[in-house]
Amino acid sequence: MKVGVLTGGGDCPGLNAVIRGVVRKGEQEYGYGFIGFKDGWRGAVEGATVPLGIPAVRGILPRGGTILGSSRTNPFKTENGVRGIKENLAKYEVDALIAIGGEDTLGVAAKLYEEYGIPCVGVPKTIDNDLSGTDYTFGFDTAVGIATEAIDRLHTTAESHMRVLVVEVMGRHAGWIALHSGLAGGANVILIPEQRFDVDQVCAWVTSRFKASYAPIVVVAEGAMPKDGELVLKDATTDSFGHVRLSGVGEWLAKEIEGRTGKEARTTVLGHVQRGGTPSAFDRWLATRFGLHAIEAVRDGDFGKMVALQGTDIVRVPIAEATAKLKTVDPALYREAGVFFG
Repeated sequence: MKVGVLTGGGDCPGLNAVIRGVVRKGEQEYGYGFIGFKDGWRGAVEGATVPLGIPAVRGILPRGGTILGSSRTNPFKTENGVRGIKENLAKYEVDALIAIGGEDTLGVAAKLYEEYGIPCVGVPKTIDNDLSGTDYTFGFDTAVGIATEAIDRLHTTAESHMRVLVVEVMGRHAGWIALHSGLAGGANVILIPEQRFDVDQVCAWVTSRFKASYAPIVVVAEGAMPKDGELVLKDATTDSFGHVRLSGVGEWLAKEIEGRTGKEARTTVLGHVQRGGTPSAFDRWLATRFGLHAIEAVRDGDFGKMVALQGTDIVRVPIAEATAKLKTVDPALYREAGVFFG
């Protein structure tokens, strides 16, 4: 059997660990051959490939990013996209395809399997942790660790200057990174997309913090929205999946806080630094296990499934089910953090 592997969407710590797990087990135990499609679905559409084997995956476990490259290509919005994929799978004699990605990449895999019968297995990757069916996605733990360290460092400069520091973190329309890093980093306000925020209440929390002779740290997810307003965006352009590029709410909020409280406010946008660098130990462990179980699903012919973490077990769930809706923060979890606001 010959297996194709691709990584789509945003880069993410742990992608290389999945590739390594897939190839090591597939070649050593099952005698499978492997081929990598470069730059996500673009490589599958255009036939851009790279050979994969045990020598190619040596030493990649601690590396961030992906040795296969990535893109946000949507084959259903590309001329002859699906036909190109089918032709290239036949050309390279690929019997099964492992797609490693988030809701968009896996959404394509689900549609290719259900509508065209292309044998796909999915692996959940996203720093946003917003895929249903799995307790955690790899990449999330690393992103939270990076954001937490940044918040820790910002406390000292906030106290030195007695100013408000607003930290904008990623997460798109889910507040997992903001909630985890904000709570771990001792933020005084955490704002997430699942709960629209009242700017006056934020300012009240900020003022309360100053009255206690401390400088406040406000953590805001890039997709958070004010009660009386819309999504704050710097750039309204969209990608091939119709997603806008989120960012801008941090700077907007800092100006609002400064204007309403008279206190100096600055913004730190962590942005892509949350995606970069070496993966955490947990993400290496999880990504490796996902890779091992993904190639087992291929061996079993259990296509149209995504490997997922439930408790400590790796299980298989339908890709279509995992991508049907976003996994968002439960209001009860958010309320727990409220005791530390202000």
